[in-house]
Amino acid sequence: MTLPEDPARPVQDAGARPSGEGLYALLAEFDNVDDLLAAAAAVRRKGYTRWDVHTPFPVHGMDDVMRIPRTKLPWIVFFMGLTGTLGGLFLVWWTNATSFPVPYALRGYEFIISGKPLFSLPANIPVIFETTVLLAAFGAVFGMLALNRLPMLYNPLFKSERFRRVTSDRFFISVQARDPKFDRVRTAGLLLELKARAVEEVEA
Repeated sequence: MTLPEDPARPVQDAGARPSGEGLYALLAEFDNVDDLLAAAAAVRRKGYTRWDVHTPFPVHGMDDVMRIPRTKLPWIVFFMGLTGTLGGLFLVWWTNATSFPVPYALRGYEFIISGKPLFSLPANIPVIFETTVLLAAFGAVFGMLALNRLPMLYNPLFKSERFRRVTSDRFFISVQARDPKFDRVRTAGLLLELKARAVEEVEA
């Protein structure tokens, strides 16, 4: 069910499920970025924690308005790169300079070439560099997917016909029904007061 743009209309007339039972979220549609930013700030101030903003392009300042914390991805990339560095260093040392009494199949190749040392860091930098970049790249890609809970092949918001315009010229705020502060009537009324064109119920 959709609530039209009419803040004076009693919100109670739009439905009879104040608890949000059976709902996934309320989806509010906005015309422009300014109204969206103001609405997002108001939703955050009201204490909602399970809500999101959907836009056709990045909106400058939205991260600050939503109080989104800095991503942990740089730390994942750093530690994966460090693992690659240490792993590459161990690899070249183990394969070229080991002399431990280990089974023959696990021993390295102790080649003495022109009297050069069995292990020399400058000669092994290319291998160490490659393993560092490889694992850092894996950390960036798979860390991003994990932090964003991807791949997500389906979302209940896809049921909404109006939500299809989110990739072209519309802006949306969705407040999930499982939010501790969610109330079907009050939340819809709040979104209408924030200049939403319409507030739509999205079934779970």
